[in-house]
Amino acid sequence: MRKFTAVFAALAALASVSSVQAADLGVWTGPKDNVRVAIKSCGTSTCGTVVYASPKAEADARKSGLTTLVGQQLLRDFEPTRNGNMRGKVFVPTLKVTLVGTAEFIDARTMKAKGCVLGGLICKAQVWRRIDGVQQVRVDNVNYAP
Repeated sequence: MRKFTAVFAALAALASVSSVQAADLGVWTGPKDNVRVAIKSCGTSTCGTVVYASPKAEADARKSGLTTLVGQQLLRDFEPTRNGNMRGKVFVPTLKVTLVGTAEFIDARTMKAKGCVLGGLICKAQVWRRIDGVQQVRVDNVNYAP
């Protein structure tokens, strides 16, 4: 189940999205704060890029063949669903696969991220939170204030 960490880190950043368009959503983290993802508009959809990874998360990424986890785009093509949540593609570096992921918004700072493998046979969900009051981060020459 450790391999789902990147999935949920990526999904964590999707709260407070407009039901019509993509938005810059700040930086989000999972329960263990081992990966942080900056979520922003990418054309007509929403994407998410890793801006922080713990030493253990970086080591796991290297075992999978990546040089670094920071800078990897984990979320792609996330768009609102009819019920106000989001759905899109999630790259899981430790599994070297792209999956379908969903984000259910509990409130402006909290969301439930869910990812499934094997056609929905095995699923895992976690609660993620928006980070406020931490250092500003920089991704692709753009500043993000969490």
